[in-house]
Amino acid sequence: MTTPLIKAHGLRKQFISYKKNPGIMGSFTSFFKRSPLIKDAVKGFDLEVKKGEIVGLLGPNGAGKTTLMKMFTGIIVPTEGELKIIGSNPWERDKNFRKRIALVMGQKSQLWWDIPAMDSFLLLQKYYEVSDERFQERIKKMSSLLGVEELLHIHVRKLSLGERMKMELMASLLHNPEVIFLDEPTIGLDLVAQENIRHFIKEYHRENECCIIITSHYMQDVQALCDRLVLIFDGEKGYDGTLEDFEDILGCDKSVTFSFKESQDPNQQIFQGLDATWNEDHTGVELRVPEETLCPISSKIIDQLPVEDFATEKLPIERVMKELMNNPEILRARKEKEARV
Repeated sequence: MTTPLIKAHGLRKQFISYKKNPGIMGSFTSFFKRSPLIKDAVKGFDLEVKKGEIVGLLGPNGAGKTTLMKMFTGIIVPTEGELKIIGSNPWERDKNFRKRIALVMGQKSQLWWDIPAMDSFLLLQKYYEVSDERFQERIKKMSSLLGVEELLHIHVRKLSLGERMKMELMASLLHNPEVIFLDEPTIGLDLVAQENIRHFIKEYHRENECCIIITSHYMQDVQALCDRLVLIFDGEKGYDGTLEDFEDILGCDKSVTFSFKESQDPNQQIFQGLDATWNEDHTGVELRVPEETLCPISSKIIDQLPVEDFATEKLPIERVMKELMNNPEILRARKEKEARV
């Protein structure tokens, strides 16, 4: 049986802040008596990830994703629970542990702003004790795959956001880590840059069979990279399973898109109860239709309205995610049902 590279059981992280009343008296009183406010950022979280897996860690803002990533990499210490990353307690931050993991945060930089990326790479080479031969080999391979060979000696501050993100990835992967944590790696990038980053991650994973945990608000990242999803709501795990099963959480509903020759009235009875999403001029609509009524409803719309074109597909992952964020009780009800079975 393969030993998990990441193993968390009953993981909990509490943050304590203190309430202060406004004004001078509030400040004076707080010297002698403070009212603590305790928040559970993560509670009762279990997770096992094996070598070669790419897991998408998803959830709304404030759900606990970044807190988990910081616990996994040893930046903060759990309040309770068991956590092992490659057999180590991450908060101890021993040298062997640091050489086997990597953390890439899309909103924070580890490169020196006023020097070329290559100078930062040389510093990291010494820090991670990478041999000259291995260093040159990895720089050549990754810069070629990312298409940045001509940018290695340009000052980082003169690079575009997408180019800097590519350099950040190179810096994090120079030491060939076994476990990689990617926190919003494509945030703020244009569509082409996002696609390039995804392609690089996919190729790197294929060649190195590493374990990757990725958080992202772009569902395209998840669909392109992840076979397994973990959802976290209010610090608790709400779902852990395959992408296919996740898409079926809301049932076998279909997404049906209609284009009309002329503007339509959204209040028509025919569209009621179908979760309609219209374009600006009301000449196009996306409907959520139960699979068993797909044919009769589609036929009725085509017969009664001037349809120019239509298409049907499985409910998009973005739609499922949005519905779950708005109604997390759907997942709770699902877990209760599975527990009874």
